[in-house]
Amino acid sequence: MTSSQHHQDRQDRQDSQDRQNHPAWWRDAVIYQTYVRSFADSDGDGVGDLPGATARLDHIAGLGADAVWLTPFYPSPMADGGYDVADYRDVDPRFGTLADAEALIARAHELGLRVIVDIVPNHTSDQHRWFQEALAAGPGSPARERYVFRDGRDGGAAPPSDWQSVFGGTAWTRVADGQWYLHLFAPEQPDLNWSNPEVAAEFDDILRFWLDLGADGFRIDVAHGMAKDLTPPLRDLGPGQVHHRIVGAGANGTHPFWDRDELHDILRSWRRLLDTYQPPRAAVAESWAELDRRALYTRPDELHQSFNFDFLGAPWEEKELRATIDRSIALADSTGAAPTWVLSNHDVIRHASRLALPPDTDPEAWLRTNGTAPQADPALGLRRARAAALLLLALPGSAYVYQGEELGLPEVADLPAEVLADPVYARSAGARKGRDGCRVPLPWEPAGPSLGFGPGPGWLPQPADWGRLSARAQADDPGSMLRLYRAALRLRHAHATGGLTWHPQPAPGTLDFSRDGLRCVVNLGPEPVALDGPALLASTPAADTLPPDAAAWLPVTRT
Repeated sequence: MTSSQHHQDRQDRQDSQDRQNHPAWWRDAVIYQTYVRSFADSDGDGVGDLPGATARLDHIAGLGADAVWLTPFYPSPMADGGYDVADYRDVDPRFGTLADAEALIARAHELGLRVIVDIVPNHTSDQHRWFQEALAAGPGSPARERYVFRDGRDGGAAPPSDWQSVFGGTAWTRVADGQWYLHLFAPEQPDLNWSNPEVAAEFDDILRFWLDLGADGFRIDVAHGMAKDLTPPLRDLGPGQVHHRIVGAGANGTHPFWDRDELHDILRSWRRLLDTYQPPRAAVAESWAELDRRALYTRPDELHQSFNFDFLGAPWEEKELRATIDRSIALADSTGAAPTWVLSNHDVIRHASRLALPPDTDPEAWLRTNGTAPQADPALGLRRARAAALLLLALPGSAYVYQGEELGLPEVADLPAEVLADPVYARSAGARKGRDGCRVPLPWEPAGPSLGFGPGPGWLPQPADWGRLSARAQADDPGSMLRLYRAALRLRHAHATGGLTWHPQPAPGTLDFSRDGLRCVVNLGPEPVALDGPALLASTPAADTLPPDAAAWLPVTRT
């Protein structure tokens, strides 16, 4: 590394420390999501772990991120990749120890990174102490009141309602004494009863445990699902239930278990708890509620942020993207919050592949063909992913980056059935392939048994050509996706401040906007677009013109 690179690294670290000390750091932060199982394996068992993640935090800091979000690392039977938690105050031995968690938090803070911990409050593992007590205690016991147990219909032989699991099939499972318990996800994930004060008190204590350990905030899993209408008789929903994401969109707070108004009392209590800590702690909701309802989660006395899945799902088309951006900013402004932007995460097909598919393609159907029909265009997907990165990072608010998107990783659509671990595949009887294709271990080195992920093979196989996409291979390539992200984050922190101002389109099919110190032009049309000045950064080589499926950042011209 040259002396100028050393100087730049020191300056970047100081800038990161300065941003970390900002009391409302989350409003414009870049938050890097680490799927712990697939990030870095320190001990060769094929599973990523906390010591491995700690050793790779320099990569996240070097990228220019402000925080790292860690997916669940708690003790778990792994029926759903760790989102079935058996103990919320410890670390699964596969991931390390509680001391390893403390060491990771300490190292992150040294590097100027905040740490976001994933909390799973809608359900526990069926191996959680509470659920085992509920099974042993029997019907009508206080232990069962922590969960949602009900007698069945038709003399107990039929489920209490027709509610369906997000993962497919009924949302009810019968136990040995004849009662049924609710699980909106896998049977190994029984839903908690949030109308029970004991549940609320337990999670207050869990949040304090991690905050006292040094965590800077939380990502709230299934934040839209905690409150439920359990008034007998339970309401049937009929045959039109959707088996993924939000069920009953448009119910406006009246659905029996999604996005109910009562859950906001839970969020308010958490905000009060977070506000007792200094420096400020923050929380972001995973809520699949409709956009206008999602704004309710970020009222001034509730959570600080909510994921913007509308942006993630918007087609690569100028009018739809602009409308989504405008709606998102307006709704965030309506509650005094800041918008969030995300392109990929551990639950969706990676955007380098989504953007490679023809318009109106059903990504789930594409996955079922192992990515063969329709035929994807990887080069097109990569060009669009580079442009989308500059669009994402130019927008006001917080940007969430999923591990590997900074390397341009595509979805691994052809994983064989025998390696699939996502319960979605089994629960849907193969109708849905599941989410493993976006969870393949990261390539860090051009060669080796798992391309630097660990000393041996990883828990999912990597494509044979991923060595060329490794962090090491891209680090010295000025045209790589990794170098693009590093440059973009540096410019974002230096120049992208203030609100968004739209400018007249330089050509049909384009987006053109600026913030206080940065202008972003995105060409989503079929023809090159003339630029009226030199670019600070471009997603593809650009001089006087911007090719299709490309974006450029320009300095703001002041008059």
